[in-house]
Amino acid sequence: MKNYVNTLYPGDCFRDWLVWILGDRIHNKNCAVDVFKYSPSSHTVCRYKFRDEHYSVIAKFFGEPCGKMKRYNAYEAMTNEFNNLKRAEQFINVARPIVMNSDMNYVLVTEYISGKSLFTYMESERHLYDRLTSVAHMLRRLHDNTDGYYNKEREFANFHHVLDQLHLNHSTRQRFNELLGKWWNSSLIDRYSGCMVHRDATPCNYIFRHGVPYALDFESSWENGNAVRDLGIMCSELKNYFEFNKGSGNNAEPYIGHFLWHYSRSEEDFHYVSRTLPFFMSLGLLRSARLHRRYPHYNYLLKEAMECLKAYR
Repeated sequence: MKNYVNTLYPGDCFRDWLVWILGDRIHNKNCAVDVFKYSPSSHTVCRYKFRDEHYSVIAKFFGEPCGKMKRYNAYEAMTNEFNNLKRAEQFINVARPIVMNSDMNYVLVTEYISGKSLFTYMESERHLYDRLTSVAHMLRRLHDNTDGYYNKEREFANFHHVLDQLHLNHSTRQRFNELLGKWWNSSLIDRYSGCMVHRDATPCNYIFRHGVPYALDFESSWENGNAVRDLGIMCSELKNYFEFNKGSGNNAEPYIGHFLWHYSRSEEDFHYVSRTLPFFMSLGLLRSARLHRRYPHYNYLLKEAMECLKAYR
């Protein structure tokens, strides 16, 4: 969600800096700039729309945290996302990074991508199969072109971190720990190599402009991750959305199967992905559970997350 918050005119320090940085992209150097703030977000995130210029940028201020995490290295977070975007844009369409500035509240400026999010297509289901195909192919290109070593330990450490955030009762946490132990000792999560993963592969982070997909928000992206992680997060989002908004998570199954099939290189690859997927779908459902702790839907998410881990075989 975004809301209009202000209009900036010549003489405003940040507006004038943007106009200078953007150079020939802004023809009228004296144009007013309308500001729209997005929420919720982990930091202050605003769209700066240059009036009559048909041009906008997104500014993320890492020096202005809005989430629960208040203490972190803002400079490191800013440069990390900038570098992640530069890396990813070699292989897929992203909101291209333009500039970062430590003196302006650790701001990262990227291009603004207008269009419809994947979430919008989930709401109507019109063209959803086609849009999922595009995202599947995009993720495949990112994963295939960023080979590196594989950090299995970090995948499990992150899973435990998400469980820690849920403050589960002792018996429930123990059951999750036991199931995770079985996955750790299996070969399903083992890989010969890792890759760059988006890590926040949620429907709102994929925008379609004239039918072409763009990926947004690489703040939490990892190198040396498990490729199936991105697939599991996306599939958990599909299942959760259909359960919460369309009567049953089972109605998402055809879309999930379609998405995985178009990601896979072969039938063998499809079966491997399908067997590994429950681990990361469980993680995705638990991520969503953090947002529903005071609502009945929370119990559904915990139950489904545990059922996914029981699918170990």
